[in-house]
Amino acid sequence: MKLQSIFFFFLVALALSLASCDDNKSYAELLNEERHATNAYLANCRVVNEIPDDTVFEVGKDAPYYRIEPEGNVYMQVLKAGDRKNDKPKISEKIYFRYMRYNLSYWYRYNEMIGEGNENEMSYASTYFNYGNYTLQVSSQWGYGIQLPLSLLGVDSEVNLVIKSQYGWMSEISNVVPYLYHVRYFRSQI
Repeated sequence: MKLQSIFFFFLVALALSLASCDDNKSYAELLNEERHATNAYLANCRVVNEIPDDTVFEVGKDAPYYRIEPEGNVYMQVLKAGDRKNDKPKISEKIYFRYMRYNLSYWYRYNEMIGEGNENEMSYASTYFNYGNYTLQVSSQWGYGIQLPLSLLGVDSEVNLVIKSQYGWMSEISNVVPYLYHVRYFRSQI
């Protein structure tokens, strides 16, 4: 947990130092808008504010979104849990993932979900991270939120994630935009 705390404080410090001037709004105003967009999306979902004690999650399209980060920066809906007991990733193991993400601030303003990602486009370069090793740029660039489900699920899993900016992509923290992600995790088949 110590590495997670250090990483979180690094992200907050970076976000504060890079705070954008979107429409001359303060960082506090941008955080407030992010909270409204996230809450509006989750208002249409069933939300469970804690991880089950046995870490056995409801699975499927009707499963709830579980708050998996204490401050409410990451919520997870489990579509496929994988083998939680026998297929956990090891620290620094290369984990590949396919994703589609949707800007929740845009959705909140315009009621339209426009996705971007490599979920359906196999010609894109593979996306991966070295699990839990945030000292590597290949891992830290995706932010903490994208890896968090693997602390609770097996590698061959599929989730929907609501990730607030502080836990999102390092290059986008100052934008203060929450995203809805659809993510599938896997190991290389080679």
